[in-house]
Amino acid sequence: MQKAWLILFLLWMFLPIRVLAGQQQYEPLSDAVRHALAAAVLDRSPPEPLFVSAAHRNYWLNDMSARLKQKIPNDMLRNDLIKTARYEAQRAGLDPQLVLALIEVESGFRQYAVSSAGARGLMQVMPFWTRVIGDGNPSTLFNMRTNIRYGCVILRHYLDMEKGDLFRALGRYNGSLGKAEYPNLVLGALQRKWQVPEWVEVATTR
Repeated sequence: MQKAWLILFLLWMFLPIRVLAGQQQYEPLSDAVRHALAAAVLDRSPPEPLFVSAAHRNYWLNDMSARLKQKIPNDMLRNDLIKTARYEAQRAGLDPQLVLALIEVESGFRQYAVSSAGARGLMQVMPFWTRVIGDGNPSTLFNMRTNIRYGCVILRHYLDMEKGDLFRALGRYNGSLGKAEYPNLVLGALQRKWQVPEWVEVATTR
C-alpha cells in the first residue's frame, strides 16, 4: 500500500502542467542589472529564514506546514520547502506569503513540473534565465532551492522595473503584462490560503 502511494505521488510530481497565460519573456538587460541579478543568484548563504521571536518561528512553520500538508505529505520535504521559500523571499525583499501563493498558482508545488512553454520547477522559471544570469545549465531549475532563488530574484527584478507595482510585476513574471487573469489568481491565492492574520504577527512578537 505504501509503495503504491509513493508511485502515485511521484507520478503527480512529474505530471506536465498547463500554462495559465504565456511565460516569462526575454528582455535585454543592462550590464549592471545583469551582473546584479547574477550575483543574487550565485550567493550561497545558509538558508536560515528570519523570525521576530521563537514563538513567531514555531507558529509560522507549523501553520504553513499544516496548510501545505495535503500537497506535500512528506514532512521533511514540506518543511524544507517552506523554510527555503521564506528565506529566499526575505532575501529578495518579498513577502514569503506571496511567494507561496505564486508557487501554488505556477506549479501546484510540483518540484519537477514542466509547462508546455518549457518553464521549469516550483516557480516555473524559463530556461533562458540560466544563460542570462546563471551557469547556463537549465537542469538546475529542478533543484528546489535554485528554482526558488531564481523565481524570487526574477520577481524582485520585475517589481523594481514596475516601481513597486505588484500587479504589473506579476503580469511580467507570467508573460501576460496588461492582462488581469494571472495577477488576480496569485493575489486571490494569497488572500484565500496563504495570508497570515495580522494579530498573529503582533501576538508572536511578545
